[in-house]
Amino acid sequence: MPARHWRVAGRRWLRYADPMAQQRSILIVGGGTAGWLTAAYLARALGQRAAITVLESPGIGIIGVGEGAFPTIRTTLRHIGIDEARFVREAGATFKQGVRFDDWLHSPTPAGRHRYLHPFDAPYQAEGTDLVAHWLLKPASAREPFAEAMTIQNRVADAVRAPKHSGEGDYDGPLAYAYHFDAHRLAALLRARAVELGVRHLEGELRGVETGEAGIGRVHTDAHGALTADLYVDCSGFRAELLGRALGGPFRSAKAHLFTDRALACKIAYDRPDTPIESVTTATAHEAGWIWDIGLQHARGLGCVYSSAHLSDARAAEILRAYVGHDRFDARIIPFEPGWRETQWVGNCVAVGLAGGFLEPLESTGIVLIEAAAAMIAEFLPFGGAVSASASRFNALMGARYGAITNFLKLHYCLSRRPEPFWRDNADPASIPDTLGAMLAEWRHRPPSRFDFLVGTESFAPFNYQYVLYGMGFETDLGQDAGGGADAAHAERLFERIRSFGRQAVAELPEHRALIRQIGEGVAA
Repeated sequence: MPARHWRVAGRRWLRYADPMAQQRSILIVGGGTAGWLTAAYLARALGQRAAITVLESPGIGIIGVGEGAFPTIRTTLRHIGIDEARFVREAGATFKQGVRFDDWLHSPTPAGRHRYLHPFDAPYQAEGTDLVAHWLLKPASAREPFAEAMTIQNRVADAVRAPKHSGEGDYDGPLAYAYHFDAHRLAALLRARAVELGVRHLEGELRGVETGEAGIGRVHTDAHGALTADLYVDCSGFRAELLGRALGGPFRSAKAHLFTDRALACKIAYDRPDTPIESVTTATAHEAGWIWDIGLQHARGLGCVYSSAHLSDARAAEILRAYVGHDRFDARIIPFEPGWRETQWVGNCVAVGLAGGFLEPLESTGIVLIEAAAAMIAEFLPFGGAVSASASRFNALMGARYGAITNFLKLHYCLSRRPEPFWRDNADPASIPDTLGAMLAEWRHRPPSRFDFLVGTESFAPFNYQYVLYGMGFETDLGQDAGGGADAAHAERLFERIRSFGRQAVAELPEHRALIRQIGEGVAA
């Protein structure tokens, strides 16, 4: 039996290539970000083990008001084989260094507004010194904002600087980052790359679905007749044509914890072509939700996210108009129900993207979940036997991941001190998931730890929780006297080092728009 060898960290790993292993046929129903990212990922991961087809409806559009991603997207794009400059140019991408939250803790007052940053960079690490503990031991009145104290990224983002220089390698730089992008253009880029990798592209409308013992028997199309596959991947969006409508996969609502269920979205052109581009998503709270503001290359993508139980569509439109400052734009209402399919892999059918679930736009978890699902399908698809061999494991891991993200998103809301009914309902202990409530009780006396979370089901690290907790004014009592002494003095020197590094980074890193322009023109710094 022929062998393939890899050497990793000085050790040789041996994998045997079975010449009898069958080639799997995979039919992905639906294009868009979910369908084409999954197709490209599987084509790159499975190679000749799979023949992949995407059935894309030409009549279903993509919401093109700007999307954001999490830093994991860099690993995904590298795996697929798209270089960063191509991605920035063809997807209309800009850099994203985190999310800035305005007015979430309390409503604007004459004394000012509250804001904090959830940056992507981890807090500064110093051997033998716990800077988080030293920050917590300071009197609240003497503390810098948590993100400003712990990382240079706060200063870099405030100065509208990019997270890297143009001469640095693909997907590398001194700071962690993700992207904002145009969803239409990203789907086109992913489609082109998937086809380069051998994916077959069919355009046509889904006309019917037959079920059988294995799950899906075949799908019927207007232009290509009946299509069959070993594995069907449902990327048909909220309609969930295969897993939901055909197989009746039960839906688990998260409405008891996450109240937003509508978004009013639009795109606004910049006033001037040289307008600075923010390198963070701005999330501004309002009376019954929040507004996203994303800086794209040629426009801003905006959306008013709200709870229909607390706000009318007409009032949401008023809030968005007030935020923009005029009414010269077209906005589209996007309804959604937060939740997920309890079993996302049933027999020979697995759902990815909106067909599997959606919670809300906050923190860009939609694409994170697509990435996680595609990676697990690639690793779980067996070389032989039933394609559903790992379905129960997939379902358990994805269900746990949705639950963990629900906890993280709820954390943003439940600590607010705003007086409106929406925010008071979010702070009601009855609306807080039990697991999050238990962790909050523990975090009153210690900061979040890596042992609080299960590897493989978490999309966010402990420091992500810390940025939100302490950005929202949560108090952790360590039960110690701050005292001072040598340790405290050393910690203060480290905090000053972070401030100094931050000032240096602001001086040396390029303006965000300037970097995007250099990449677009193919100019090296």
